Amino acid sequence: MQRRSFLRAGAGAGGSLLLSEALVSSSPAATAVAAESTPSGYEPLGRVEVDGATEAVVGDDGDTVYVAAADGFATVDISDPSDPEVLAEEFMLEVDGTPFREILDVKVDGDRLAVVGPANRTDEDVFHGFELYDVSDPAEPTVVADYETGFHIHNCFLEDDLLYVVANGEDDNPLVIYDVSDDEVDEIGSWSLLEREPDWEDVYWLARYNHDVYVHDDIAYLAHWNAGTYLVDVSDPSEPTYRSHVSDATLEESLELSDQDAQLGLPGNDHYSAVDDTGDLLAVGREAWETGGDDPDGPGGIDLYDVSDPDEPESLASIDAPAAGDATYDGGEWTTAHNFELRDDRLYSSWYQGGVRIHDVSDPAEPEELAHWRDTDTAGFWTARVADPGETFVASSTQLIPGADTEGALYTFSIDIDAGTAESLFEAIPGGGVTAGAAGITGGVVALEWLRRRNWRNNGESAGEPAGEGE
Repeated sequence: MQRRSFLRAGAGAGGSLLLSEALVSSSPAATAVAAESTPSGYEPLGRVEVDGATEAVVGDDGDTVYVAAADGFATVDISDPSDPEVLAEEFMLEVDGTPFREILDVKVDGDRLAVVGPANRTDEDVFHGFELYDVSDPAEPTVVADYETGFHIHNCFLEDDLLYVVANGEDDNPLVIYDVSDDEVDEIGSWSLLEREPDWEDVYWLARYNHDVYVHDDIAYLAHWNAGTYLVDVSDPSEPTYRSHVSDATLEESLELSDQDAQLGLPGNDHYSAVDDTGDLLAVGREAWETGGDDPDGPGGIDLYDVSDPDEPESLASIDAPAAGDATYDGGEWTTAHNFELRDDRLYSSWYQGGVRIHDVSDPAEPEELAHWRDTDTAGFWTARVADPGETFVASSTQLIPGADTEGALYTFSIDIDAGTAESLFEAIPGGGVTAGAAGITGGVVALEWLRRRNWRNNGESAGEPAGEGE
């Protein structure tokens, strides 16, 4: 399998919203923790390089992981979690001769894989939309359909032949639903925050961004940044309807903030939302950084809500972010909450350079940390997903953190805490503090500069700066 070197973009950013160039300048990392584990000796089981890795999702078999990789995706066999193996690398994607780039999300359901992009608004001549792949043989993914939306797609959700995508622009931030049951794709429904609450139109569009969608039991959970997380009934996908929402920021607060602070700092910043397998417990990750503003001010945590009655959510508890030596956006050490999964009374979460964590949420009003592993200098975790319930979870590490030297890779971890402390491939180095924090965004000029540089390496052509700079 071909391996390609990552060429670091000094002005790159890491994966959520499109930020101004002033926000994405690199600076040396102020590292507080080199590597640490809780309990002592808890470590990864295995690791495999995946160049450009971002989001990762697990197939129904529990043995295959699909990893978004900026200009494509990879499939990884984890049937032996101590020795994960790349099965296929579908990089440098094109649709009818047009480059398909900045792919930060993929979703799988059965034998169907959805690949979406570009993740952020761009003037580049790239394909805007999604491709659908047959992955009945994960080692040989085959395109079965593509669809041009005309808008960028940051994230999506695929379930039961329905593809839910977030469709953001300055005028609107809707959820759009497509029927992908066969080779013909049909748009069948949509729902817009601004149709329900038009006053949010006065807020900077990236501060009301529809960042992600998660669907469970006919309810879509939409992480709408400062507007909050919205619960939308999609039992009739042609006519989605509002049920309720939770929020940590008000419209008035958001209108008073500068565009930059509205994107980066608390309160607000609903970045990723998901429920547990019962649908009764909702977790909302708030991706934020320290801005020097009023409290709360710091890296974003995860808030837990009782949504057993979807019309009356109830706040239960908050989980703080791990410590950072410099918690600002360009400080080179991101420890804000990113993506996660709730399964079987456990929360498996990723915190970029803050590592991965497991919490017992059987009493969600009193979440208890069971395990935590981080290597600030090497790993910047994008997501954590259960692969084999009771046995293994996976976490993808991304290179797209400005001012950091994190790797693109897929890691495997034991869910059995005692087993996870046994001999493995890694040696933990005792570090500093364990946790601190507050609550959660990311940048998105992101992969574009990095992709340009990677294209130079692959094609032997330069569009500007020398390829060796910033490696």
